[in-house]
This record gives sequence, structure tokens and C-alpha cells, in this order.
Amino acid sequence: MRYKFLGNSELKVSTYCLGTMTFGETTSEEDGHYQLNESLASGINFIDTAEMYPTCPLRPETTGDTEIIVGNWISKNKFKRSSIVLATKVSGKGYMAVRNGEGINADSVKIAIEGSLKKLQTDYIDLYQLHWPNRGSYHFRQNWNYDPTKQNNEEVKENLQGVINSLSELQKEGKFRFLGLSNETCWGTLQFIKFLKDFPNLKLVSTQNEYSLLCRLYDLDMAEMSHHENISLLAYSPLASGFLTGKYMNDNIPNNSRLSRVPSLFGRINENSTLAVSEYVSLAKKYQIDPVHMALAFCNKRPFMGSVIFGATDNAQFKNILKGVDVVLSEEMMLEINQLYKKFPITF
Repeated sequence: MRYKFLGNSELKVSTYCLGTMTFGETTSEEDGHYQLNESLASGINFIDTAEMYPTCPLRPETTGDTEIIVGNWISKNKFKRSSIVLATKVSGKGYMAVRNGEGINADSVKIAIEGSLKKLQTDYIDLYQLHWPNRGSYHFRQNWNYDPTKQNNEEVKENLQGVINSLSELQKEGKFRFLGLSNETCWGTLQFIKFLKDFPNLKLVSTQNEYSLLCRLYDLDMAEMSHHENISLLAYSPLASGFLTGKYMNDNIPNNSRLSRVPSLFGRINENSTLAVSEYVSLAKKYQIDPVHMALAFCNKRPFMGSVIFGATDNAQFKNILKGVDVVLSEEMMLEINQLYKKFPITF
């Protein structure tokens, strides 16, 4: 297992991160604890969750259960808390099952972090992330109609100042160590960087955005920002919700798969993306590599990558992913991947 320092921090994280968003929905607590134990045994020290999880589907009656499951695991194990890097997120505006859809503000971050600490049964969080900005996001296929002209610059900055003031207080109290963003834009990240200049002890070290062979929005402005500002990407959906495994080819919908519960995988499946997946799977076969391992290793090859967040509905999927954590793609294979990217640049 390889490790990297996350941004400009002392957080030394494994280049693969266990995502837990299915824990408590399609992944039982027993299986979740198995995955946590085996991840730790294999050298994966990085765990990502959120106060709104589980998902697929999102249900008000299960909201918060994932943090509880992770917290139960932390409580019953005798390892040193410092041996894991624990990340969670405060929900943004609009999800009614969390604080009636209240946005991220100076008060809500205080309420949210106390709730997460209690459920996770820990005294501190290593990486505290803002799940999505109040002003909206172009992620989850919203890039096609994204319109920032409705945003009020003064309101955005006033809110940002209040949030940072509260986060600074919480960090001084030892509630969390480092700050991360999620579903952010280059402009939004730079606003945080600018405001944080007055808070030298509060470091922004990462942003968690979607990234995969099929979704490479990060490659341009965000990649440049990552390089110059030392902000690491934490890639979510590196398998495009399982699409890149090839299991949904030829209109196949396996029982209990994500596609059986989420139509079109949140807009990821269409005629163009289906053709792209077919060609990526064929490329993997050409090089005699599992498509899962190829897709994950591609993400880990990117220079701005901090860690690749993977999740598994069941333990068979989880074990297969672990088999490929040391795979490194050749430059020849990367060239062919980029040729396919030119052929299928924006697939969904």
C-alpha cells in the first residue's frame, strides 16, 4: 500500500480510502465491520463517511446510520485511534432529512460536528468536509444547466466568513484537525483559500469530487488549482457507481445491484456512456487486467490525486477491489486510455 500526505497536512493517508455510504442500507453492519477490519489489515488507513449516509437509496429513516455503524466499530476495537484517518461531512442545503434542509452556516456546522462525534464515538475528526456548497453544484449531472449568475456574491462571502469563524473555533477546541471541501468548483475553493489566510492554523487540504474514466471534469481548472495550492483530490465514484465494472453491459441488471435501486445510476447511463464502457472494458481485457483494477489504478495515476474512495455493496466486490490496490498502469496503457477519452470526452 502506498501513502501520501493529504495536501499541506500531517495526514498520511493510504492512496485508497474505504467509502462507507452503503453501510446501513445495502451493506449490513456485520459486513461493514468486516470491510473496515480487512481494510485496516491490508494497509488502508483512510475511512470516509458523512452525516447524511447511507445512500442508494437515501431514506430519512436510515439517515445517520452509517456514522453509527462506523462508531460502533471504533468503539469495539482496541487499535489506537491515531492509526486511522477518519473523514466525515456536514450536509449542505436541501436535504430535508438533515436539519430540515438547512444550509451550511455558522450554527449548523457546530450542531453537525457534535452529532457526528457522538455517532462516531470519537473525540475528534481528522478531516471535516463540507458536503456541497449552499450556492449549488455542477456535480451529479448538473453541469449541463449550471448557472452561477443567480448567486449573490456578498451573501456567499458573508456566509463563508461565518462558517470559517465557527470552524476555526471548533478546530481550536480539538473537534477536528483539517478541513476539506466536496462537490466544489475552482472559484469556490479559491474563496476558502483567500478567507483562510487570516486563519493560519486552519488548513484546507482536500476537495472530494467525482472522478473516473467517465467523469474527468477535474482535469482542467481544478487540477491547476490543486497543483498551485496543494489541495488533494479525493475521488468519489471512481467506478461510476459500478458502471465501469462492465456488469451492466448488454442491459444486464444484477439482483441487488445499484442499478436495480437507482435508475440510470443518477444519469450516468446513456447511449454514449454505454459505448465508452464497452471500449474501456475491451481495453482492460487486451491488457489482461480486471476492469475494476484498471479504473481505480487510472485514478491513482493522476498527479493531483490524494486518495481514491471506493465502496462495495458486498464482501465479494470488496475482496476483488483489494486484489488490485497495488496495480500500476503502464504508460502505454495510459496512452490508450487517453485516446479513448478523446473519443468519449463527456459521457454523462
